[in-house]
Amino acid sequence: MYKVAGVAAVPVTLSLMSGTVFAAAEDKPNVTLNTNELSLYTTPQQKFRYVEPDIGHLEPGVTTLRKLAEPYVTWLKYWVTVIISFTFTFLQNPPAEFYPLVAVIGFPGIIGLFLARGSRVKKLIYPTGLMAAGYSMYYPQVAASITKNTGDSLYDFALQGYVNVEKVFNSATTPVEGKVSSSCQVQN
Repeated sequence: MYKVAGVAAVPVTLSLMSGTVFAAAEDKPNVTLNTNELSLYTTPQQKFRYVEPDIGHLEPGVTTLRKLAEPYVTWLKYWVTVIISFTFTFLQNPPAEFYPLVAVIGFPGIIGLFLARGSRVKKLIYPTGLMAAGYSMYYPQVAASITKNTGDSLYDFALQGYVNVEKVFNSATTPVEGKVSSSCQVQN
């Protein structure tokens, strides 16, 4: 208890002490001033002059671009406001299954972000894959139909690629009949 009182007494005694502070005037080096003669709120008068900057080559282009983009920015601000207000009203009275759905789909995505340290490919694949797995647990019929349609589309795409590669190789190996190129003509 005495240590606390000793520590508290030091600032109190320092604040009660008085002393005289002298300062030298700038224009009169040998004259000293008291603290009450010093002005803390005045600054020496400085002469400033505003100079208009020259217009460069970039400034008219930026001005034109800003004028062209202004209607789109206004449109974007309007729709962002509408979407935010819609989201706010939706979250005030959500459907009964909304929060479990967010938990089942969103939580694996967050876990995927933590697991995907390192490469950018991992940061893309892990959260997306885990969210897709969570979605497939919540909506198994929809996930099955999406998987089937994606598989069919990939099969069709691969088959078209195979057919196109086969056409290229077949046209390169079979000679065209009736036409002789200029480099193959026999000269007499």
